[in-house]
Amino acid sequence: MHPIAFQLGSFTIHWYGVMIALAFLAGLWTATRRARRENISGEKIADIVFWLMIGAILGARAVYVTTYWKDEFANQPLPEIFMIQHGGLVYYGGLIGATIAGMICIRWKKLPLWKTADVLAPSIALGNVFGRIGCLLNGCCYGRACSLPWAIRFPADHVTRGLPVHPTQIYDALLNFALYLGLAWLFRHKKFNGQVFATCLIGYAIFRSIVEYFRGDYPADHIHNGLTSGQLASIPIFIAGLTLAAFLSRREPKRG
Repeated sequence: MHPIAFQLGSFTIHWYGVMIALAFLAGLWTATRRARRENISGEKIADIVFWLMIGAILGARAVYVTTYWKDEFANQPLPEIFMIQHGGLVYYGGLIGATIAGMICIRWKKLPLWKTADVLAPSIALGNVFGRIGCLLNGCCYGRACSLPWAIRFPADHVTRGLPVHPTQIYDALLNFALYLGLAWLFRHKKFNGQVFATCLIGYAIFRSIVEYFRGDYPADHIHNGLTSGQLASIPIFIAGLTLAAFLSRREPKRG
């Protein structure tokens, strides 16, 4: 756990922010290269990725603040709401924010919706790899106690009190990297436009639900009928992915 990367005078650079920046750059680089296969301008993709990042951060932070208002923000100074360098981004909030921003920007740029969504989908998974590494360095999204050989320990002053816990951030990063590789392969072999994006929704919902089982950072009131809020959010995302895939497979022209 190393939340601070370095300091420039009185200005502190946090690893969480560094990883968000790397996520943006990795997503931008891979998406612009992928766009060439669909004859889409890399410059337009770069514009969209920028607004995706803005929408994702705003959505992710808004959902986190709303969800944990009573636990973390009610008695804090108002500026704490905007301190994302301290951690506190909810992926599904980011997904909603990025989707809204992306659809607006795609329409504005007059690009084909589902082709563009397929270009961006693998990069979303890749960006989340860096985001989860940022969570590890920041000490958030930690796992529950375990005695497995690969368990990790945070410092004694961490909420886990130095006990060995599941490295859930690493689990999530590895699964997202596997998802990225799978989506990048599917992009080259897809049967219809929108297939990669729909598969991204399905795959992430499954992987997130698996990782959530090992999480140890949820307050008791955020677990309902044995399911975490992340698992509950995965259900409609999974259904949306299946529905979208079924709809587009009939509506979109076949490829190849």
